[in-house]
Amino acid sequence: MSGSSSSGKQTRRRYSDQFKRDAVGLVTHQGYSLTEAARSLDVHVSVIRNWKEKSMDSKNEKQDTSLSESERTELQRLREENRKLRMEREILKKLRQEVRERGMIMR
Repeated sequence: MSGSSSSGKQTRRRYSDQFKRDAVGLVTHQGYSLTEAARSLDVHVSVIRNWKEKSMDSKNEKQDTSLSESERTELQRLREENRKLRMEREILKKLRQEVRERGMIMR
C-alpha cells in the first residue's frame, strides 16, 4: 500500500486493467522475473504474482471447457502441485543466497 491521507490512513493504490495486463506481459512474454517486473513498475512482487495467477486462471477457464471432469480435476491438482513446487524453489533460492552471504559454501 502506498499513499496516505491527512488522517494518516494508508490508501490502496489502484491500477488499470491495461496496466495489470502489461505488467503480467513483462513476466509471461518478455522474460522478466516477477522480482524484476515488480521493481521496474514499483509494485510489490505479490501484486504481480496475483495478477498473473488471475490472468492464467481466466485463460485456463476458457480453455478448460473441452476437458472432462476427471481431466479438470487432474489439471487443478497439477497446478496446485506446480504452485507449491515454485514456492519451495523460491525458498531454497533465498536460503542459498543467505548461505552465500554468510560465507558458507553450498553446492
